[in-house]
Amino acid sequence: MRGSFPLRYALLTLVLAVFTYLYGLDSRFAPKNGDEYPYMHIVRMTADAGSWLPLQSQMDGIKNTKPPLIFWQGIASTSWASQWSLENLRWPSVLYTGLTAFFLFLAVRRFSGKTQTGFLAAFVWLSFFASYRYGRPFLTDPPEVFWLSLPFFALLYWGKSAFESKLLFPVLAGICFGLALFAKSFAYIVPATLALGLYYWHWRQWSIPQTLIRDLYKLILIGVLALGVFGLWFVLDPQPEAVWREFVLGENAGKFAARSSNYFMDFVRGGDSIWILLLTTVTNAGLSTFVLLSTLMQCWRERRFLSVEEVLLLLLIGAFLVVFSLPSQRSGRYLLPVMPAFAALIALHWERLPFWGFRIALLLQGLVLSILLWLGINLQTSLFMGDAGSWSYSPTHWGLMAIALIVVLIGLIKKSQCKTLALMGCFLVYCALTSSLGPLEGNLGRFSAQTIAQVQGKDVWIPCDYRAKDEEYRLLLPGAQLHGYLAKDAGNSESLTKTYPLVAVHAPLGSAPAICDSCLILGQRMEMRARHSDEEIKAMLLGHIGEYLFVTEYLIATPVLSTELLNVKDVCR
Repeated sequence: MRGSFPLRYALLTLVLAVFTYLYGLDSRFAPKNGDEYPYMHIVRMTADAGSWLPLQSQMDGIKNTKPPLIFWQGIASTSWASQWSLENLRWPSVLYTGLTAFFLFLAVRRFSGKTQTGFLAAFVWLSFFASYRYGRPFLTDPPEVFWLSLPFFALLYWGKSAFESKLLFPVLAGICFGLALFAKSFAYIVPATLALGLYYWHWRQWSIPQTLIRDLYKLILIGVLALGVFGLWFVLDPQPEAVWREFVLGENAGKFAARSSNYFMDFVRGGDSIWILLLTTVTNAGLSTFVLLSTLMQCWRERRFLSVEEVLLLLLIGAFLVVFSLPSQRSGRYLLPVMPAFAALIALHWERLPFWGFRIALLLQGLVLSILLWLGINLQTSLFMGDAGSWSYSPTHWGLMAIALIVVLIGLIKKSQCKTLALMGCFLVYCALTSSLGPLEGNLGRFSAQTIAQVQGKDVWIPCDYRAKDEEYRLLLPGAQLHGYLAKDAGNSESLTKTYPLVAVHAPLGSAPAICDSCLILGQRMEMRARHSDEEIKAMLLGHIGEYLFVTEYLIATPVLSTELLNVKDVCR
């Protein structure tokens, strides 16, 4: 293993990548998608019902929002919700992500003949921000990416024996695709079989008759098997009509409806246009976006000399891109299954890639780290928190920030280590981001054990700005019966304490909420705000961070009777 990525760097990056994906796995502030809350809710409700199917939910219109595999995974990892924690819900996602990286490593090492290139492909994929954001939380993406990728990895690994397999590979591929559909959506069979068809067509040297005669039956078998696995949902679910109505028609067919004016205008302009799809797909790489762009530019320049494997990787990307440009709702998240292919292309071109993409990546990393360092110093030295507590970092945090900044500076200065340190810097930035919010994961951001004990079994009203946001509060107030009110009203403590018997309200740091004489504050904690006005953003840029970025959340008992709220809507539902 020579070149710009020797074995010692590979082993160091491996340790760093594993640590990054495990560090802060149970954090409420981990980069994620809001779908995690509804999924958690469905898991908990289904587990409480004591049956694998039908899926259960208290949310209006959100029950059969995804196939049951992801929810069964959550039920199993939490032992029927008896060991309820973010860590237990999320560790299977990290396992799926790790397995995807491992099989990507095996495939690329096999066809490239270089262990170094295999390592690079796995690490580059793990360093993409989309892999980190969607590959750790309790979401459908990790199993979907793994099961969809596995047959393509197998073709790249075994080559001729897999392409010429008459039954074994098609059966295994059909089962893998079926599990992907059972985790996400039956719609993925279209890009998956299209990409596989292009693989076979290329293998037959672009001969349509040969492909139809020798491989068409394989594609049909794979598609039938995959849809058969997905169809088990209708067989096993005692309410198949609800699955058809809510998932097939609502969740999937609805994505072809025009989003604003009409389908064709939406295709070329607006937030769901084809251009947004292309942009968000490339920016899935996060800090390595310009490295990916330089790779694609090099592939175009060398298009006449691309290897068979590079062509196959590009065919996989092209098939998914074409298919997911057809629905009116277009998102780079739908292209997550092809991000390992992008990473493999970067690894294959690694030694020949220009330095400008890596230098931009290092500059972006330096910018993020500088902002985090400025925020951290401001928070630790400010006295704005009053009674909320003290924002204090451990020496480990400052050591991590120093190491990350040194790595970035060395990468910018030393050309020989620029590419390797740009790769390692991505993981260090993710660790720094998690560490920077560490104080909120401790006592500062949590209610005391005494407060939790006081609300056991009681109805508590909490601010809700997303469906099933109460599932996050369930981790903060275990045992309480939670209900949601509009988060925009959280600062109106006077009105809230006249409406709810037990309510969480927000107040600026250092100031107490306006409450009635007979109201009682049971506890308090510090919370980070999600939405800010333009004036507040300007104030934070001028250094007034804590006053606007955070609030104190008070849990208040009032003389209001619970019977007065029988008809009040729970906005978390």
